[in-house]
Amino acid sequence: MIEADSLSVGLKAIGAGLAMVGALGPGIGIGLLAQGAMQAIGRNPDAAGTIQTNMILAIVFTEAIAIYALVVALLIVFVLS
Repeated sequence: MIEADSLSVGLKAIGAGLAMVGALGPGIGIGLLAQGAMQAIGRNPDAAGTIQTNMILAIVFTEAIAIYALVVALLIVFVLS
């Protein structure tokens, strides 16, 4: 018979894994963002500084979503009992 403790640990692991699916979107978004920035710099090298600044700012905001997903996963693993 399955113990309640092992079942709880297994379900927490599944929940944390599902929470980290939220990092998939930002990963794809950052890749597309970098692709667009490289194309823009290739077409207009004089605007590289402005494009790079905007790209880094957008990456920071996008990465925040992945960090939120990580925090939720860590809360599920370590806080929920």
